[in-house]
Amino acid sequence: MKYIVAIIQPDRLDEVIAALEEEEINLMTVSDVMGRGRQKGVAEVYRSHVEKGGLLHKLKVEVAVSNNNVWQAVDAIARGARTGNIGDGKIFVLDLMECLRIRTGETGVSALA
Repeated sequence: MKYIVAIIQPDRLDEVIAALEEEEINLMTVSDVMGRGRQKGVAEVYRSHVEKGGLLHKLKVEVAVSNNNVWQAVDAIARGARTGNIGDGKIFVLDLMECLRIRTGETGVSALA
């Protein structure tokens, strides 16, 4: 199992969700986050609001998948998030040791679905 963490532009969320749904990946967590990358110190315009260097508003999308679905999920997120501009984001793939569905007690891959 793998745990995928993607940091994306807020206005690309609908495209990322649509791309994941095309791959039949429907389970995800989305959080508002602040951060910066190489664009530090560069002002960007986001929805007619200028955000100066420092920390920029981003979204974190988290998805847990079986080993069979890792690259479909990564590709879908990249497709949905890519604009070709600075600040498109990053995708991290981490090993997921275990998963437990609290309601049923299921563990492993069966707890993901």
